[in-house]
Amino acid sequence: MTTSPTSPAPHATAPRRGSATCVFAVCPRASADALADALASVPGHVTASGPVRALAAGPLTAVVQDVPAEAFTPEALRERLADRDALERYARAHDEVVAATAATAPAIPLPLATLYLEDARARDALTADAQRFLTVLDRVTGRDEWGVKLTLTAPAPAPASPPEPAPAAQAASGRAYLDRLRGRQHARDDRRQAAYDAARHVRERLRPLAAASRDLRLQDTDAHPQVANTAYLVDRSGAGAFAAAVAALRSAPETAGRVRVELTGPWAPYSFTGEDHDENPG
Repeated sequence: MTTSPTSPAPHATAPRRGSATCVFAVCPRASADALADALASVPGHVTASGPVRALAAGPLTAVVQDVPAEAFTPEALRERLADRDALERYARAHDEVVAATAATAPAIPLPLATLYLEDARARDALTADAQRFLTVLDRVTGRDEWGVKLTLTAPAPAPASPPEPAPAAQAASGRAYLDRLRGRQHARDDRRQAAYDAARHVRERLRPLAAASRDLRLQDTDAHPQVANTAYLVDRSGAGAFAAAVAALRSAPETAGRVRVELTGPWAPYSFTGEDHDENPG
């Protein structure tokens, strides 16, 4: 299961006293020396009680930080994560550490608030799951996550309403009104179908340029509904070709006027730490 970086870790151990070990990411063991230098200037968690540091865990290196245990009891954690501003601060601090880690070494981001009572507990848990971590590290090494979002374009402005008909013409006007309603519904249906066809074209064009892809939850708004929100795992050597393909899709006949194409990234591979994704042909 892949967990959002803004979701508490399902496997976190709730701390009770003293300091707890917060784990941000997992890297290969050989990355420890480089990580020590890269993380020296990263502040890390907003409630941290120590510096961000590398922790050896069998064949792995974990990026960790000491945090006050009393701030992460189940009750305190629920209260803090229910506060949107606090959640945003924690998520941003977490992502800054993950980004600094991923810029230095192959890295698997862990969910927000992955906590253990002490270093030894963290080391034991990560070592016990080492084979899965090594498999994921092999998948993401040399690759970044890119996001492609497709948003339905705005419809053409509706024509101005005609003047109110005279009473003798109301029956015919009523039929015309129903016809207009049906016509507008058909137009909406056609517009959305065209957007889905455009989304299929985008996927067919981009999937061969990525090692893997994953459809994410749509982020609809009333004004700009999304028709696709897809993460792609892309070789760094192919990032330029991927970005160029996205740029070309913005003006392609299959997409122009149907969907707005937005590219985001590169990101640490948050969406590819589990198994719920599609392996793509290269």
